[in-house]
Amino acid sequence: MTTQETSAAPLGLRERKKRQTRDRIRREAYRLFAEHGYEATTVDHIAEAAEVSPSTFFRYFPTKEDVVIQDEYDPALAEALRARPADEPIVDAILQALNGPMGRMLEQDREALLLRSRITFTDPAIRARSVGEQERSEREIAAIIAERSGRDASDLDVRCAAAAIIAVFTTLVRHWVEGGGTEDLAELYARHLPLLSRGLEF
Repeated sequence: MTTQETSAAPLGLRERKKRQTRDRIRREAYRLFAEHGYEATTVDHIAEAAEVSPSTFFRYFPTKEDVVIQDEYDPALAEALRARPADEPIVDAILQALNGPMGRMLEQDREALLLRSRITFTDPAIRARSVGEQERSEREIAAIIAERSGRDASDLDVRCAAAAIIAVFTTLVRHWVEGGGTEDLAELYARHLPLLSRGLEF
């Protein structure tokens, strides 16, 4: 998952309007993807449905792929983890984050997340892009582990721990998608992430 910058400070009118436009473009894109399929939906279709020009679309999303790839989950998780006690094991901190606003975000976005994840796992171009995004997510988690543990983010143990966490996330989302999204994703995380605690010291 890639990110758009978020801020805890209140948004001004201009920023609120920009966010509303971005959300409308994304919402209409997901609706069209669901109705017509990802490949059959063009940028022009999305722009028309969102009542913006194609040039406006490209100001918010560089490509159609970015509508699927961009989200706010990584910065939300990072913010939640940095708010947890530094001596709390990283897996416990993640579970606590998922038990709060992060979990509610996943539930609110369930249908869109299911569609996005299904496209990510099946579209070759987006799958290729997602590899780089997974590596970026690993670096973000490694940086947080390093901050909390006092070790360097380049420490191989830290990097392996971050990679393991992201791998479990990816595996659980894939399982969730394969099951049609009928299970509670936050509960899947709560049930299976603790497996990492048996082998991770962070």
